[in-house]
Amino acid sequence: MIILGIDPGTAITGYGVLNKIGDRLETLAYGAVLTSSKTPAPERLKSIYEQLDKIIETYRPETLVIERLFFAKNERTALAVGRASGVVLLLAAQRGLQTVEYTPLEVKMAVVGYGRADKKQVQFMIQKILGLPEQPKPDDVADALALAVCHAHSVKMKSLGRVVSD
Repeated sequence: MIILGIDPGTAITGYGVLNKIGDRLETLAYGAVLTSSKTPAPERLKSIYEQLDKIIETYRPETLVIERLFFAKNERTALAVGRASGVVLLLAAQRGLQTVEYTPLEVKMAVVGYGRADKKQVQFMIQKILGLPEQPKPDDVADALALAVCHAHSVKMKSLGRVVSD
């Protein structure tokens, strides 16, 4: 099963592509879609859409996993993340991908085992879990990989009958 994790944002959208083969996770790709604050918002969103569409075309994931935004420190951040999330969700719907959302707390519990873990702990654990040569940076990339890992673990738990479906 190929899983695409996305941490949306207008300046930086992190992505991570994993292949779940039995109990093993293989890292296929990870990185960030970057846009300039000097570029008008519609063009930034178009760039995010086009770059993620190429990733989907290349790796053909079955599932897209995105962070569920339940609060933001400020209105501007919430708007930017909401816009980028909307583009990602539209792309997933157009491509017929299953879409799953997890809260930051759920992701940190799945990856670190502690829901209040900081960014450094998440980066460290993602490096160890996936056997990466270095910690993924920026944070958005580590978060995208963490979303994919969280889903891979959740799928495994559901198959074992230990997690109640929504």
